[in-house]
Amino acid sequence: MIDYFPPHTPGTMTIADHVALHSAAVNLGHEFHGIYGPETIERFLHESYKQLAVAGGVPTFLPLLAERFSRQRLHALARIEGHHRDRRPVVLFVCAHNAGRSQMALGFFTRLARDNAVACSGGSEPGPLLNPFAVAAMAERGINIRGAYPKPWTDEVVGAADVVITMGCGDACPVFAGIHYENWDVRDPADLDIQDVRRIRDDIERRVFRLLSDLKIP
Repeated sequence: MIDYFPPHTPGTMTIADHVALHSAAVNLGHEFHGIYGPETIERFLHESYKQLAVAGGVPTFLPLLAERFSRQRLHALARIEGHHRDRRPVVLFVCAHNAGRSQMALGFFTRLARDNAVACSGGSEPGPLLNPFAVAAMAERGINIRGAYPKPWTDEVVGAADVVITMGCGDACPVFAGIHYENWDVRDPADLDIQDVRRIRDDIERRVFRLLSDLKIP
């Protein structure tokens, strides 16, 4: 479980965070050896740290989340630049806050597609933490999204996608040439009760099943 502290002041970083980011850079350096050098990895780490901190609520493990976010971004960049041969379809789910709809869609898609596809999520204006009713509603389906965290979409993550599913982010949703876009008219679960969130969850589940069928993913 990830605990949240009060809002973080953008630009501030503790000594412990510096040490943790250095350790993360070493980990990513081994993972992406021969593909990306230390300068690129450190740039992605510090950018990711700042983007997550600005969201308004700082997880206890912000450097760890920055490492996870950077890993996702570097894998996306490697896909764009042709550094690996993974031919699995890539789906990106985007909503406004990446705190409810897109996280539930990602949870269903990941569970159902298993290793037959790659998926991620992002927000145009990421919130400070996940919608607790969304977490609870997904848990009722046996899907744990508690460890997920709101994060922004980035150019490399969008550019690596084959399909982008948008949900209520309007003009702020990313638009890149050569990518298939589909908008899902799904109600925002923010400020709704658990019963309404369950209905939204079930709507998203049906849409994910149709998406998997359209993509011919078993």
